[in-house]
This record gives sequence, C-alpha cells and structure tokens, in this order.
Amino acid sequence: MLESKSIRLLPDLLVSQIAAGEVVDRPASVLKELLENALDADSSTIRIQLEEGGVKLIRVTDDGNGIARDELALALTRHATSKIASLDDLEHVGTLGFRGEALASVAAVARVTLSSRQRTGNVPAPHAWRLGADSGATPEPAALPVGTVVEMRDLYYNTPARRKFLKSDHTEFAHCAEAVKRIALAHPEVAFTLSHNGRVSLHLPRSDVRTRVGTILGDDFLAASRALDVAVGGLRLSGHCALPAYSRARGDAQYCYVNGRCVRDKLLGHALREAYQDQLHGNRYPAYCIFLEVDPATVDVNVHPQKTEVRFRDGRAVHQFVFHAVQRLLSTPLATPPEPARPDSPTSASGLSATADDEATGNFGRHASYQGSLRVGEPGGSESYLAFARAAQSPDSPQPATEGSAPPLGYALAQLHGVYILAQNDHGLVIVDMHAAHERILYEKLKRALDEQQMATQALLIPAVFHSEALDLATAEEHAAELQRLGFDLAPIGPQLLAVRSVPALLQAADPAALARSLLRELREHGFSQLMTTQRNDFLASLACQGAVRARRVLSLPEMNALLRQMEETERSGHCNHGRPTWTQLSMADLDRHFLRGR
Repeated sequence: MLESKSIRLLPDLLVSQIAAGEVVDRPASVLKELLENALDADSSTIRIQLEEGGVKLIRVTDDGNGIARDELALALTRHATSKIASLDDLEHVGTLGFRGEALASVAAVARVTLSSRQRTGNVPAPHAWRLGADSGATPEPAALPVGTVVEMRDLYYNTPARRKFLKSDHTEFAHCAEAVKRIALAHPEVAFTLSHNGRVSLHLPRSDVRTRVGTILGDDFLAASRALDVAVGGLRLSGHCALPAYSRARGDAQYCYVNGRCVRDKLLGHALREAYQDQLHGNRYPAYCIFLEVDPATVDVNVHPQKTEVRFRDGRAVHQFVFHAVQRLLSTPLATPPEPARPDSPTSASGLSATADDEATGNFGRHASYQGSLRVGEPGGSESYLAFARAAQSPDSPQPATEGSAPPLGYALAQLHGVYILAQNDHGLVIVDMHAAHERILYEKLKRALDEQQMATQALLIPAVFHSEALDLATAEEHAAELQRLGFDLAPIGPQLLAVRSVPALLQAADPAALARSLLRELREHGFSQLMTTQRNDFLASLACQGAVRARRVLSLPEMNALLRQMEETERSGHCNHGRPTWTQLSMADLDRHFLRGR
C-alpha cells in the first residue's frame, strides 16, 4: 500500500524546469523563442551563432530596442513581459512572444547570459549592461552597440536525463536552420545570418517577399508557383502556391503563417489539401508558402505552449476563405479576361490580385476566349498546312496568328509521334501532351454536366454488345434509372449479353463496352450513392481517361487548334487529373540559349 503524502508547493527551480519541458524540447525551440523576442524588439539585423547543433551554444545578436539595466533580471523571471498588461492585451496579441516564459524556461535548463544596450527614441544609452549566470542578480557594465545579445550555453547541463534524448549535432542543427528559415520567410525586411561552428551556413539580406521566398524555397519553386493576394472583409491571404506538378513525396515545403506566426494548423492544412485534391496524384503533397492576416481579436494564439497552433473564432469562415482562394488560383483558365480592380482592395473583382492573374495565365498576358471543339468522333486525317489555311477562312475556324495576336497556347504547327502537339505563340514554342490535356477537358465537362444534371447522350448507330456475368446483368437492371442519369442506356439481349445503346456524348470516342464494364464494376463496388459523393471525382476521372484522345491518334490541324482553344477555356487545364503537367513553354530566349545564338 502506497504511503499517503501531503500536498506541498514545489520549489521554484523545479517549477521552472517543468515549465521548460513545455517550451524547450530541443535547441531549435530555444532558438525560435529568442528570434521571436528579437523581432518583437524591432530588429532589422539578427545574427545567430551555434555550436554543436546549438547544444553547446546559441548566441542571438540583434540591433533592436534593447532592455533597460533595471529590467535585465526581471526578463529572466517567469511570466515577466513587456507585451501584455491586461486581459484585453491578451485577446489582441500582436507580437510573436508574449507569455513571458521563454527566457526563464531556458535559464532553468541552461546557462544564460543577457547583454543589452537600450535605445530610447533615437538616443542610445551611454553603455550596455550584462547579466550572466555567474554574476548573480547585479548587472555589470559591458561594451555593446544598441541591441541585445542572448547567449545560452550547455543546454540541459543540470538535467542530464533529458539531454540523452537529443539527436546528433547534425540533426539538431538541421532543426535550428529550419526554425530560422520559417521565421525569416515571414520577415523579409529583416536580415538574418546563421553560422554553425564558426562557418556561415545561411545569409539572408533584407529583401521583398518574393526574393526571400526564392532564396529559401528555391527559384524552381517560384517558377512552378502562382502568386496569391486575396482580401475579403477582415481576411487577407497572400503568398505563393506551387502548381500540382511541383508536388512532393513529403510535406516538407509547406509554410503557413497567421499574422506573421508560423503555425501547423489542422484547419488551414485541411483547406489547402482540399484546394489541391482534384489535381494531385496519389499521396503527393502540395507545396506552398502562404500568409493569412486576420483581426488578432478573432484568433487565439495562446492554445499551445510553443505557440505553433491557433484557434479561430469562426473557423468555418476561415476554412472556406482559404479553400476558395487557393482553388480559384489553381483553376483559373488561361483565357480568362481581366476584371477591373476595386479601388479599395488589393484584389480584383475575381478575387485575385493583378500579380496573381498575370502568373495564373502563365505570363502570356490576357486574351479573349477562342471557341472550338475537338471532333474526337471523326477519323483523324493528315492535312497539309495549306489545307488548314484554306479551312481557316471559314467563320468557325481560328484565324492565323499575327504578331502579338496569338492566343495563350498559340496555333498548332504539327504533331510529334502522335503524342505531343507543337504550337507557336507570341513567346515561342508550346508543347502539349494531347491525351493529358483532353483528359482534363473531359473531366471538367463531365463534372459540370453532372452537377447541372444535363448529361447529353449519344445514341449508337450500332449497339455495342459484350459478354457479361449474371451479376453484371443484375446490376444493369437494378440501376437502370441511375445509368440513364449518367448518360448510359444498357439493355440485356440474351442470358449473358448486354448491349450499350447510348453513351454520354462527351465520351462518344471511347470504347462503349469498356466504359460499360468499368461503370458496372464501380456500381457493384461502391453503389450509386457513394459513387456520386465520396468516389465521384475518382469515377469521373476514370471515365475521362477512357474517353480522352489516345496517344498515336493522328489529329488534323483544326482538331489540334480546337484542343488548344478548349484548354484555354478549361479550369485547371495546366495539369491532368493525376497532377501531371499538360503543356510547357519554351520561349525564344530558351531556344536561343540552347543553340548559342548571340554568342
């Protein structure tokens, strides 16, 4: 039987060490807290020096406002802060650090030295003051420019059991570097320098957001992303979202900020996954760097000791705002005409900024829509360019391009091995994967037709007959009405025979029997209700893949141009249903560079 023990107050040191366990789990968490304090002090330059992954030393030097001599000791005390003084302040937190626990928690498990020279207005203090672990509670004079130096040595020196849980120096440094990058992304106006064991590993001069994003995430990320800047009411979302083709095997290129604070929020993560879900293949992860700005009173940043999670007052509204903003950015057709921007908002009437619209059109500028249809039911022929020129004189055909007048994807020149369409636009050469492009076009049309309950059907001149199991016959009879709704007319014509008498007009070029077999298999496995809800997009994508023009199919030039015009009018046409790109651009500069022209 356990001995009963009386309740008693814990010693202050033990209280601080328990609190440190919530805030300080590795050197990177210490560094994050120190950087947040430096930013709250209005620093413009921050230098970070690490040794042995940050376990032996973390020194953060800033040129901020500094700390007064009489407040140095107070800064190392639990729940001491200059950032909140009342409940109202807590409900409108506008700073990164505000709990007043960081320095005290670090000091409980490491040797901390604090040096600072305060600036009041534009007037610096006569000299700096230093408060070290070996100097008691009395600050000593020190030589230092305006700003603060926080030095942490020997993490967990007094709690060796916790030190055993730290990883190798290389791993701990990698976490520290990532912490610096995450904070630096939200503060391009601040210069950061990170060194490890005496060697500079990262230098970020002051810059704009785009330059900082490119420096940290890479120019390839910028090239594969679209800029976003949307504001509605008290919400604003800005940043860069990479196109689906840039998706990754891990979620290591996902940076999400709320009022400048890097967070891992489930609500925002879900909204972003949903915005991408119709364009990503398998278990791929999207890449993005987005900044959400909200009224501080509508978000609680005090729900996690490390402040990596937030809670929104109206989470559903935030979720829908983020989801629709990103989905619209990714789905903007190439030929979408511009809409006038509102004078009181950074966004256009369509919800996208001018920058976002420019990048959404692939830097081709804006063009009017071009009408056309791909005659997938007709046999493809090999027409000469002269024949195409004669056909172009009819009102229904696109006109030949003149300088500066070509549509975004230009006009077709030829096919390459029956797989790619080669086209010329104002910028150079466009290469289109015709199957992937047509697959996306059919997929979007099928979704729209089903949503509007206007699935046009095409009766077959000669019904397609195929051998079927008894289960197929039963499924066709049981779901006859649902099949009609989907544009299919199936009828048994024998004990083991089914005839396809009509199919959706959009899929008239596909094999009717193969379509019917696929549909019956899906109905048996999922049922009609689930097929129209949770499995809807996967099902329609499968139909679109079967109905899309196949590789090695020879297309005439008018057919190729019709496909290009439909691509320009179709949402998400830059990627097929599996996340693969449908087209790419080779500019004249790219071609000149390859052939060494001008050298």
